[in-house]
Amino acid sequence: MKQILFFIFSFFLISCEVKSQENQSFVSVKSENNLSQKISDLKTFIKDSDYNQDKAFLIDFSIKSSQFRFFVIDLKTGKVLQKALVAHGSGSEAGKQKEQLKFNNQNNSRCSSLGKYAISEKYKGQFGLSYRLDGLDETNSNARKRAIVLHRLDCVPDTEQKEEICLSWGCPMVSDNFFKILEQHIDKSDKKIILYAYN
Repeated sequence: MKQILFFIFSFFLISCEVKSQENQSFVSVKSENNLSQKISDLKTFIKDSDYNQDKAFLIDFSIKSSQFRFFVIDLKTGKVLQKALVAHGSGSEAGKQKEQLKFNNQNNSRCSSLGKYAISEKYKGQFGLSYRLDGLDETNSNARKRAIVLHRLDCVPDTEQKEEICLSWGCPMVSDNFFKILEQHIDKSDKKIILYAYN
């Protein structure tokens, strides 16, 4: 009897593990397809423009904040050069489950906003060196008025986590180490780099 129960329990554990792997695979494939589509959309947007044609930053807000969802992209090859964690706005979780974020372009909403941003001038502010962002879509047109900037904060880890990470006031907020990597890309570019946030 004990052997039969052990066999049933073992089978149950294996089934759960396989199902979990299948779900992870589905999420991974879905995210990859989403990323490929957004890269294609972005290449069309910047074609014949004065923006950087070689690199772009993409944030996939459909991925949990505990997982890598900020991607540095080589637009020529479509490859991910670097990836990291990035915080979303605290207002994006108001009245919603964490996996069902809401987005808002209004002042004082503390929400993240979707859309394409031009990464603009570097300045020293409350969070040290940061980059101002200019929203290029209706969904993020108030970015500069809202003081939505790309900045660092030490509460953002460098590695993927089990739990959701800290929240911002609507800014894309990364770790100190990853910010230094982004600085290299931004400061060496003679043209503005696009940051594209989507869900």
